[in-house]
Amino acid sequence: MQTAVPSSLDADMLPQPYLLFLGDTVEPSYAKTAFGLRDWARDRCVGEFACDTAQVTTGLPFLSPAQARQAGARAMVIGVANPGGRIPPTWIPLLIQALESGLDLIGGMHMRLSGIEPLRNAARALGRRLIDVRDPPPHIPVASGAKRTGNRLLTVGTDCALGKKYTALALTRAFRARGIDADFRATGQTGILIAGAGIPMDAVVADFAAGAAETLSPDADAAHWDVIEGQGSLSHPAYAGVSLALLHGSQPDVIVVCHEYGRDRVLGYPHYPLPSIEDTISLALALGVRTNPATRCAGVSLNTAGLDHVTAQRVLAATAERLGLPVADPIRGGDAFTALVDACLARGVR
Repeated sequence: MQTAVPSSLDADMLPQPYLLFLGDTVEPSYAKTAFGLRDWARDRCVGEFACDTAQVTTGLPFLSPAQARQAGARAMVIGVANPGGRIPPTWIPLLIQALESGLDLIGGMHMRLSGIEPLRNAARALGRRLIDVRDPPPHIPVASGAKRTGNRLLTVGTDCALGKKYTALALTRAFRARGIDADFRATGQTGILIAGAGIPMDAVVADFAAGAAETLSPDADAAHWDVIEGQGSLSHPAYAGVSLALLHGSQPDVIVVCHEYGRDRVLGYPHYPLPSIEDTISLALALGVRTNPATRCAGVSLNTAGLDHVTAQRVLAATAERLGLPVADPIRGGDAFTALVDACLARGVR
């Protein structure tokens, strides 16, 4: 049975289905909200819409807001998470076009829809809603550091936008398929839109971020698992603080390290080399034992989307042999993913 957590979002109140807005995005990694909704909430997406200069597509039908409204859409979701979470002026006419076509707007950016005067005026005049999901719940406590009952798994990344959310969702689904009581705990705007609840960790005031992570995964039955969506990277030059607060507040019994094969530079920071998987495991365990001395790494989730099947299987096997841990691509599944799930659920030692 799912344990309730504070959330400013009620999925049943969101206007659905959605038209996904891709803005002027040219980097697929920045369109992770759109791809996440396509992959995990496909039945709630009617199509996509974008600026003329966009070079990214979800593969869904391209529809104008008016066409999407005729197809049953009730809202347009900003499907982009660009650096800094800004909504550029060039997007505003297209967002107003959606409002004029009868669609509400849903945003998860750091820049709030409700804080943009032309959108606010248009929404008021047209009787439409501006819904910002990147608003944390009120009254988040400072972290206590006290141990909680139940089991927790946290996905930890070598970088941003490489599979932490997908891994957590896939593991939650696999746990449930085995009859295990498990909940996916969302910590970012896309996960919140998919799950219908959660806390946007990067919008929480820093002093309360670890407390938010504690609140996100409260006391639970001894057999229950909370599978917590990781954020950022402990080695990230900008976002490491969010990742550390999430690690300390989650107090994970198990971590799964996520990496994209072939990525060797921090996304958006090409002058920073990516840490190795080995260094990421060591750093996460060294920091994680502060709030859970028994935390352990069960294995690695390796994003092999850029490889063909044969090459991917060879890379997964070679990486597992090198690390001495299960390594799988959750989207490919198979025996490797089964081994990773087994390792997550095993009662082992560090």
